[in-house]
Amino acid sequence: MSWNNSGGGGPWRSPGQGPWGQGPNGQQPPQNDVEEAIRKLQDSFKRVTGGGGPGGAGIGAKAVAVVVLAALVLWLAFGTFYSVQPNEVGINLTLGRYTGKVPAGLQWNWPWPVGSHILLPVWDQQITTVGYVGDQVGADNPAESLMLTGDQNIVDVHFRVIWQIDPEKPEDYAFHILSPRDTVKAVAESTMREVVGLKTIDGILTADRKGMEPDVLQRMQTVLSSYGAGVLIKQVQLQSVDAPPQVISAYRDVTAAQQDLQRAVNEADTQANKIVPEARGQASAITAQANAYKQQTILEATGQTARYKQIYDQYKKAPEVTRERMYLETMEKVLGPMNKTFIDSAGSSPPVPYLPLDTLGGQNKGTGQ
Repeated sequence: MSWNNSGGGGPWRSPGQGPWGQGPNGQQPPQNDVEEAIRKLQDSFKRVTGGGGPGGAGIGAKAVAVVVLAALVLWLAFGTFYSVQPNEVGINLTLGRYTGKVPAGLQWNWPWPVGSHILLPVWDQQITTVGYVGDQVGADNPAESLMLTGDQNIVDVHFRVIWQIDPEKPEDYAFHILSPRDTVKAVAESTMREVVGLKTIDGILTADRKGMEPDVLQRMQTVLSSYGAGVLIKQVQLQSVDAPPQVISAYRDVTAAQQDLQRAVNEADTQANKIVPEARGQASAITAQANAYKQQTILEATGQTARYKQIYDQYKKAPEVTRERMYLETMEKVLGPMNKTFIDSAGSSPPVPYLPLDTLGGQNKGTGQ
């Protein structure tokens, strides 16, 4: 059926009216660009279908069907399969909507423009640096590195974050955040500033440095998980933590003094560990000697008490004899060690000559005779 405007009325017009609303007098109203485009499309379609005759229309329809079928076969054959590498996860989309994720290997999805896919390297570790440019720690970026501590001092912090896409939730990484890399860097800088703001500069430069890395990692993971970023933080590494260049020499002197103090404390502890055990050993020895002397004194006193009881029992039986024996024993003890000679001159008989043999024996021993 021909759609030209010559004669008789087309399929959408009534008698006496043109195909696009022309009046009974045959005058055409002004045409817009849409009508012109429709006419061009009609002319193109008539050329493809082979004209307006019945035979030509049938041949043209068959040709169009063959062309459409061939295009469909080629579209399905060459656009449905794609390859996912071992370090990747594939994200399938159908008409722009997420339909699932696929593992490594040869995968299928509807071809373009119905289907599409996104490949994400979920097993590759990504590195984000904060405080310096690239991999050069010396290339300082003061806008990122200078941070305020809890005691109102400024510290220069360079660090990097090692992270990867969450293999369990790659769709979150693909769709929830517009720029994941920039988000990771912003969260890393913000979290480090938060942690630095909770500490003093002396602690950051000395003892607190070790605990900062796991603290920042945990805080970053909490924030990114709340965003649904699909990111796993693997490690936070402090590259350098120093005072600003203008005062770094003074802080290094402070650090050196603190190290000297710690060294002196360690030396004192070493000396104490050496002296204290010796003193404890001597104290133990003195205590043991005192205990031994105590036991000895108690035993001696107990023995003397038993001896006095025996003497008293004997004294009650024979007082005179016992007194005489006690007197003699006492004088023997007193006079025995003394080197003296007593002569009784009150008697009637002349004194008996006395030769001190013990003294002479000592002299002979001294002279070798």
